[in-house]
Amino acid sequence: MGAPLYLHPRLAPRSASLTGSTAFLHALADGLGTPLNVVIPEQIAENAARFDEVFRHHRLKGTTLFAHKASASSALLRRLAATGASVDVSSLQELQHALASGFTADRIVATGPKDPAFCWLAARVGVTFHVDSREELEALVRLARTDGTPRVRVLLRLSGFPSAGVRRLTRRSRFGTPVAGVPQLLDAVERYPDAVELLGVGYHLDTTDLQEKALALEGCVKVMDMCRARGLGPRVVDTGGGFGVSYLAEAAQWEAYTTELTRAVLAQRPPLTWQNHGYGLRNEGGTLAGGLGLYPAHRAVAGPAYLDELLRTRAPSLGRPLATLLQEHLYDVYAEPGRALADQCGITLARVLEVRRDDEDPGGVHEHSGAWQVRLDMNAGDCPLEDHGILIDPLLVPRASGPSGGPVPFAGGHSADPGAGGDGPVGVYLFGNLCLESDLITKRLVFLPRLPAQGDLLCFANTAGYCMDFGAHEAEQRPRARKVAVLPGATEAGPRWRIDADYWPLPSDEETHQAGASRQEEANA
Repeated sequence: MGAPLYLHPRLAPRSASLTGSTAFLHALADGLGTPLNVVIPEQIAENAARFDEVFRHHRLKGTTLFAHKASASSALLRRLAATGASVDVSSLQELQHALASGFTADRIVATGPKDPAFCWLAARVGVTFHVDSREELEALVRLARTDGTPRVRVLLRLSGFPSAGVRRLTRRSRFGTPVAGVPQLLDAVERYPDAVELLGVGYHLDTTDLQEKALALEGCVKVMDMCRARGLGPRVVDTGGGFGVSYLAEAAQWEAYTTELTRAVLAQRPPLTWQNHGYGLRNEGGTLAGGLGLYPAHRAVAGPAYLDELLRTRAPSLGRPLATLLQEHLYDVYAEPGRALADQCGITLARVLEVRRDDEDPGGVHEHSGAWQVRLDMNAGDCPLEDHGILIDPLLVPRASGPSGGPVPFAGGHSADPGAGGDGPVGVYLFGNLCLESDLITKRLVFLPRLPAQGDLLCFANTAGYCMDFGAHEAEQRPRARKVAVLPGATEAGPRWRIDADYWPLPSDEETHQAGASRQEEANA
């Protein structure tokens, strides 16, 4: 089988502390069952502060909006409401959740496809709308005029930005009005000054390519100039999302794995995946075909650092840094990170139910003969990392903790046979609990520091963004994973926690008691 190929997760201090609390994690799993999602509200507040710092560094008035679709956690949303951040909602239910979590209408933007009930409530309370087309704009006008809602604030979402010189090939988006259609869209805005207020423009790009985003941002500035020439007064440019997350601790591991995966697809080494799945790559007569459909799990620049680099990038035709263009016009800037704002904000736990070896093919003809199979108390929908193209090793959290009192540490040596179990590193396939051949937690062979045992936990790190709620379902009448929030501070029993729905960003009981005692002492004095 060869040497183990690891994809160790990157762990920020809060995540590392949480995953190292072995007894606490087992106590949670014992009491609440698995799968279990654990979120870290203080982390999302810190992430928002880092985005805000980028705006301050570039002397821009900026607002960070959390793309709510990335997480359904009440704890994360309520903690964010206690900061200066805003939120981007894409459904009636997300809008109701945001309002109930403490966001006022001026801190909410409605985006994506919108049904009538969503539009009615958003317009009634005064939410800003991302408008994708003239038809959507006119529907809002009819709503404002017939239902008597307040004047609707709108951001025009654009797409199809032209480039000068060498033409850049970009994937077409079904969201937004092509720049060529902007004059007609602005005509509609000018026809309905009683019903709509143009707040600004933005874009939606399904890419992390820096040059494509620079082209779009420059294009937005040019459209803002067009608006001002018409006597309109927009003041906001929305840079959208797509700032990325670096999931892995080491770039070399990512490079080594993707190289060996390519060799496996070409039959130049034993398979690394179930039934030699190629993640988009395929072997056509000894020639590599297709494309690698995986999220680039290690990124040198991601999150706030990516926003910083975008603002430093020179505009393709105007030649000045994009931050300078925005400063010159005194424009406000919106950023809409979802995954990046939820980075390091949670983990997912699953109990090991069964460990067995595939010995059904004693002749060794089957490609998975002798492979270890680990069945978990979860299914692929509970933690759909691979549905989002993310490959990352889980942490093994055994009943008997490792030498440091936490999970078994990452294996560094390659002396043990990775297929033999025992105390050395071992390659395993992770299966779910559904009666489906397709219920694989990961299609790849995962290398763990040792063979798990029934009752151990596997901990999947950094799952708060898209990987807790987006694929969750109740197949076979199995309940969805519960969610809990870890609070600052700890007791002798470990970190303090609340059920996610019961979390509010309030002082702890101890802090409240101390504050009350201090006030009483002051009164007595």
